[in-house]
Amino acid sequence: MHTRPLTIDGAWEFTPRCFSDDRGVFLEWFKAEVFADTVGHPLVIAQANQSVSARGVLRGLHYAAVPPSQAKYVYCPKGAVLDVVVDIRVGSSTFGEWDAVQLDDVDRRAVYLSEGLGHAFMSLADGSAVTYLCSTGYNPGGEFGTHPLDAELGLPWAGDIEPILSEKDAAAPTLRQAESLGSLPTFADCERFYATLRQ
Repeated sequence: MHTRPLTIDGAWEFTPRCFSDDRGVFLEWFKAEVFADTVGHPLVIAQANQSVSARGVLRGLHYAAVPPSQAKYVYCPKGAVLDVVVDIRVGSSTFGEWDAVQLDDVDRRAVYLSEGLGHAFMSLADGSAVTYLCSTGYNPGGEFGTHPLDAELGLPWAGDIEPILSEKDAAAPTLRQAESLGSLPTFADCERFYATLRQ
């Protein structure tokens, strides 16, 4: 498995080796040892989620309060999505910046994003499935979002696809509004939390 850090500190891309023949394909899309060697701590899996989306569905930009927040290892077993990680940690040197990776059933990459980072994706094909390994369970009182079409963020959504948002995501504040509301995690709180994971 090949690993690559994204431009946002705390996020990585994982690309597995795929073995194909006339029967189909085999791959290992998550390896605990490779993950721990790359990230610096193991991934404790508390919950596994899956979404299936029509072309154009835009989910996000979601994040959770730190601590404990929710780290995610994201994989697309069917279809294709553009997966985006945004640094929403107030005080980070890359606050408001993003990186994007296409996840699909061809290259079969996965993306890991640490606690405190924002996450969104757009489905590029009907029936795109996304599987998430999550470090914590769903916590409705600690879940937040910012608007995925925030012009100041300028996220790289496909210009030829009309985005389809949930009512909740469409009503989310911009990043600057969320910052003024005090709902964003701080880089200092995230760093302290990451240190506990590495112990």
